Amino acid sequence: MTDAKDERRPAGELEAAVMAALWAAGVPLTAGRLQNELGFGLARTTVATILTRLHEKGVVSRERQGRGFAYFPVQDAPGLTARRMHTELDRDDDRETVLARFVAQLNPGDERVLRQLLDGDER
Repeated sequence: MTDAKDERRPAGELEAAVMAALWAAGVPLTAGRLQNELGFGLARTTVATILTRLHEKGVVSRERQGRGFAYFPVQDAPGLTARRMHTELDRDDDRETVLARFVAQLNPGDERVLRQLLDGDER
């Protein structure tokens, strides 16, 4: 029988929750304040660890506040998604094939938007 404590969250769920809270706050937050904002029983040290990892990845920045740090996102959600797409693209040596398969799998609406962007028709 498994205890609720033994169940692990899906990979990235906590980081996503932390980022959502930081975007919603609109101001830098300390680990303690973010812990309160999240509201689902994480230890402050767990929140601090997540923030440290996000900082090491370059997803959040921090500023000194008292004896600790307050954290804030360096990009909005679409910017972070674009960064992830670039990271994935950079992992493969055959960029042309990766891009061709990406475009082939776009739905017609997304393909239309991409064509407009490539033609210089910024939204």
